[in-house]
Amino acid sequence: QVQLEESGGGLVQTGDSLRLSCTASGGTSADYTMGWFRQAPGKEREFVAVVRSRGSGGRTYYADSVKGRFTISRASTRNTVSLQMNSLKPEDTAVYHCAAGPGIILSSIRNGAAYTYWGQGTQVIVSS
Repeated sequence: QVQLEESGGGLVQTGDSLRLSCTASGGTSADYTMGWFRQAPGKEREFVAVVRSRGSGGRTYYADSVKGRFTISRASTRNTVSLQMNSLKPEDTAVYHCAAGPGIILSSIRNGAAYTYWGQGTQVIVSS
């Protein structure tokens, strides 16, 4: 059983930066696809960014709303994934969840239902 723990959330102002981290423990997570999703109050959960498993090429993908501002990266140990968030906007306010899973095909990487493991989330609030 893989456990995911996020850290790094907080309250910032428009234009600031934050770096979120997700550490996986237990099980075999080294070759899992790992991603970030977020959920704002009263809204559906939405895809943010993902880094595919090494076996699938390790490429990264982003939601259009964060492309150019957010960067997802995976540590060489492969059990930590980070999300560098720059030029934050009030609409980025949400609870950010880390997710991981094995064998996620490319067409499903933006679908939360494809991920097996989830963290509890970390709150990001961007004030205007």
